Amino acid sequence: MPPSRSKWTTPAFSRAEVDRAGRLLAQNGLVADVLAVGHALDVIGNWRSAHGFPLNTLQMTLRKRASSVCEAPIVAQRLKRVPSVLGKLRRFPKMKLSRMQDIGGARAVLPNIAEVDELRAIYRGRRIRHQLVGERDYVRRPKASGYRSIHLVYRYHSDRKAAYSGLQVELQLRTRIQHAWATAVETVGTFLGQALKSSEGRKDWLRFFELIGSGFALVEGGPVADNVPPDAAALRAAIRRDARRLRVRERLEAFREALKFVEMPKMQAYRYFLLVLDPDQGSLSIQVFRSDQIAVANDTYLTVERLLAGSTGDAVLVASDSLESLRRAFPNYFLDTRTFVEEMESFLA
Repeated sequence: MPPSRSKWTTPAFSRAEVDRAGRLLAQNGLVADVLAVGHALDVIGNWRSAHGFPLNTLQMTLRKRASSVCEAPIVAQRLKRVPSVLGKLRRFPKMKLSRMQDIGGARAVLPNIAEVDELRAIYRGRRIRHQLVGERDYVRRPKASGYRSIHLVYRYHSDRKAAYSGLQVELQLRTRIQHAWATAVETVGTFLGQALKSSEGRKDWLRFFELIGSGFALVEGGPVADNVPPDAAALRAAIRRDARRLRVRERLEAFREALKFVEMPKMQAYRYFLLVLDPDQGSLSIQVFRSDQIAVANDTYLTVERLLAGSTGDAVLVASDSLESLRRAFPNYFLDTRTFVEEMESFLA
């Protein structure tokens, strides 16, 4: 059954079929039967696209609530990339695609932890028709990797839009410095061709990000991870040593300089942006779509991912109010790690 051609896609396959498609591609990749792979990608593409409507609904609420906390929050949404979906299924073999919580994700980036906590308190204190099914505080209980953020997972519910009821959306609440850390991890991982974001890849870079994540936590008054030196002076010394050995500042600046990006005119007329990054060429292309072209945008997203399979290229479909907001919300696609470098050097000074 083909995906709906209306503005918003609805689920066209059973959850059992969604799970079978996820298992097939996670276990076999593109080596399996061509027809089977093609159908499985269609199933996953439809399932992902169907999260667009509930994601947009919860993002609007997030934007309104974040704006009540601070004057200019960064709020954006994205549908999870197919390679990321399959990578997660491989890391967690018992996970079912139909139950994956972050197919649709929205994030709010706020200046500091106090404002993140205030926004979290708003969600705890105000009723919402959608069901909170998961909450993770990676700020007070950080991951060993250095990742810090607060995650809220909601199960969408609507009497008028019953087709979307049961789909899940993940909201991330993080500070500016936590966002800078995540950006640097993704940028370096893209150029290394390794999933540093998922704690996979070169041990020296993974260790550096573990250390600097705790360094940034000290700046914000948060706890350091259990796997790093608890003493601030010893932590600074370890970060300084690794940063010098890996030439972190020089490499991040080189990545940014490598990007050949030409700004497109009249970006304000569009709502959805398909970012396609080619790290080998140091280039970024952007395809733009109006708010009523979401179905076309999702189809194009899946087509580009098929073309990028097996390459170092990366693509993501995001929603944002403007090009400037897009840069701030997804700086890793613009290879912009200036905030990270500034915060790192300030901590080490």
